[in-house]
Amino acid sequence: MYTIVVADDEEELRKAIIRKIDWESIGFHVVGEAENGIEALDMVEKKAPDLLLTDIRMPFVSGIELARQVREIRPTTQIAFLSGFDEFTYAQQAIQYNIISYMLKPISMADLTKELKSIKDKIDNIFEEFDSWKQDRTSIHEFVLPLLLDSYGKSDDPGREEQLQNQAAACGLVRSKSNALQYAVLATTVQDFEGRNRTEAKLVHSVDMILKKYMSFYSFYMEGRIISLLLGTRGAFEKYLHIMVGDIVQSTERILSYNCHIGVSRIQDGFSGCHEAYREAMNALGYSHMGDRSSIHYIADEERVTALDMSGMEDTITELENLIRSGTRQELQQYLEDLFEAMSGEKAQIKLKFLMMQMFSSIFRIVYAVTDEMTLMRKLTLLDGSYQEMRDQFMSVCMEARELVNAGKKKSSQIMCEQALHIIEREYGDPDLSLVGVSSKINVSPNYLSALMKKEAGASFVDLLTRRRMETAKELVMGTSMKVREISEKCGYRDQHYFSYCFKKYCGVSPNTMRQV
Repeated sequence: MYTIVVADDEEELRKAIIRKIDWESIGFHVVGEAENGIEALDMVEKKAPDLLLTDIRMPFVSGIELARQVREIRPTTQIAFLSGFDEFTYAQQAIQYNIISYMLKPISMADLTKELKSIKDKIDNIFEEFDSWKQDRTSIHEFVLPLLLDSYGKSDDPGREEQLQNQAAACGLVRSKSNALQYAVLATTVQDFEGRNRTEAKLVHSVDMILKKYMSFYSFYMEGRIISLLLGTRGAFEKYLHIMVGDIVQSTERILSYNCHIGVSRIQDGFSGCHEAYREAMNALGYSHMGDRSSIHYIADEERVTALDMSGMEDTITELENLIRSGTRQELQQYLEDLFEAMSGEKAQIKLKFLMMQMFSSIFRIVYAVTDEMTLMRKLTLLDGSYQEMRDQFMSVCMEARELVNAGKKKSSQIMCEQALHIIEREYGDPDLSLVGVSSKINVSPNYLSALMKKEAGASFVDLLTRRRMETAKELVMGTSMKVREISEKCGYRDQHYFSYCFKKYCGVSPNTMRQV
């Protein structure tokens, strides 16, 4: 059974649609209704429907703008428009937002029911295709796999990038050489609610279904993860990256009933940076916690850029990094005890000492990336002593590093939330102030900032911005003789009627009524 929200400013028509259609028989369940674009957007965020059926001409937020904002917060929600015949050209603008259906008014209940059945079939196909395996193996794989896993970036050959572009064009990954393209890597895992990895090779196609809506890509399965190389212009990455990863997570939750964790690399300017992007995506994925709800981790959100080269680390060091980032104290201690036990022999201790030097480097990079605390660094050069002394010292350093990383992440989250709140406080009067704009100013992803503000401030970005605007509006209504139109503009609203609607919804009375009281 699919869920649906019905939005139309004509109350009689909206109520008739909800009342007269036998929703259960065609596979839908109505979870909400809205009389304007703001209510519709709020309903989509709270109810997470599979389908939004909306008039294209809506008060406060137009259908086109509503579609854009729905794609920002709930990319997996399908959108169907109801529209007058003379609005067809206007509706064509919505093609970029993957509208599933466009229906002309007036429309009979019989015709609407018929179209809803067709929409239901389309959603069925999306669900079925997402859960099917149709992966082709081509020569592209032979190019992409070493591109990501081998350190091409270490080559001193100035012609290496052109050579890689020629190879990419020859195998069909790109149509022709282009310096306009940029590259990023996603690392995706799917888990059940008990934290068991359920990522299978057949899920590559599920991820690809989402990616193909936004930009060029190549995905493959490797050791319990789906690795995706993304290719696009800077504009495409800025516009779609946070939407596509949200789409993957939401589709996995809704269709497969699994949690989904995604690690996202920084954007690279050339193919020679793809190995670094792969490493960053894997490191970002390491910040997800086993058994936790779905999460998206951008390496740029989690770690500052450092000049330390971490390529070529072995599995032992990778596992240690992940445990320091997101493992429990017990998991980290057990891993270290097992490691030292396996290397307790005299010959193995030489290997252990060499490995510890690399692991110290790894610990330094992680701690430095998330905190300015330097007291731990003085301990990182002390490698001398007996086996037991080295063991005790190294375990102590690892445990302290874990505590510092967790404390640093918490402090960093609080600082970023405070920065966002400061921008709201300073710029709430800007009608164009948005989550995407604020996230860009503090150099984090919209997904990360949205989750961060809900966690740290207890409310969404939109709720916090609306609260700030309304509290200022109340002060101006009660304490000044400014006209309602002037107050509306000062508080970031271009439309006075929309401002009055929001004010009444927030305060319980209209601005004029509040003044009279």
